[in-house]
Amino acid sequence: MSAWRAILVVGSTFCVALSSVAAELQIIAGGGIAGPLKEIAAQFEKTTGHRLVIRYGTTPELIKMATGGPFDLGIVPVDVMRNDAARATFAAGASPTVARVGIGVAVRAGAPKPDISTPDALKKTLLNAKSIASIPESATGYLLARIYERLGITEAMKTRIKPQPTPAQIAQSVASGDTELGVFLTNVLTAPGIDLVGPFPPEVQMEVVYTTAPSAGTKEAEVAKAFIAYLRSAEAAAVIRSKGMTPS
Repeated sequence: MSAWRAILVVGSTFCVALSSVAAELQIIAGGGIAGPLKEIAAQFEKTTGHRLVIRYGTTPELIKMATGGPFDLGIVPVDVMRNDAARATFAAGASPTVARVGIGVAVRAGAPKPDISTPDALKKTLLNAKSIASIPESATGYLLARIYERLGITEAMKTRIKPQPTPAQIAQSVASGDTELGVFLTNVLTAPGIDLVGPFPPEVQMEVVYTTAPSAGTKEAEVAKAFIAYLRSAEAAAVIRSKGMTPS
């Protein structure tokens, strides 16, 4: 018996996870965790027979999804939970963390990789860039704003950043040559057509942390809890790690 299956067989979770009656779980999730989540969800569906319908979004979009409802489970950046209106839509109690990932820089595949090994080198690279693909209105964007402020380049970045609607389009923008650099979560910057330069230096690095909790109004609470257990299992952790994130 696998480790995650062992988790699921505890109490009522066992009954729900292996039930012959399939449930449909409506999930809202941060776009930055899409890579591992798609694979983990497919494994869970195959083993349990339940169906997972996942809608991805940035932090502002997720807050709207949560407050607009309905949904059964959220796997979201902690910034969503810090919004009072959004937090009220989730079940009371702990919201365990699932994964975390830091910020990095990418260039078009084959292009020279700039120096970002120190805060000063990173600052110079960002200021030398003519265009930077990123998503300012996101959990990553909020962290970047703090990093830019610390580096003293907030105003300069405003003329360089070309906002993208989704994480995938950051990679596409850099790969096509439309933008010179991609600055976002390192796991997103490992897509075809681009090369990851590396993570931000430790002195200024910040991480986006993803947390999970059922909706306060879900009718599929036990299935949601079963999926949370799976998300925090050794099998899911291996997938998360393979996609460039740190399980937690």
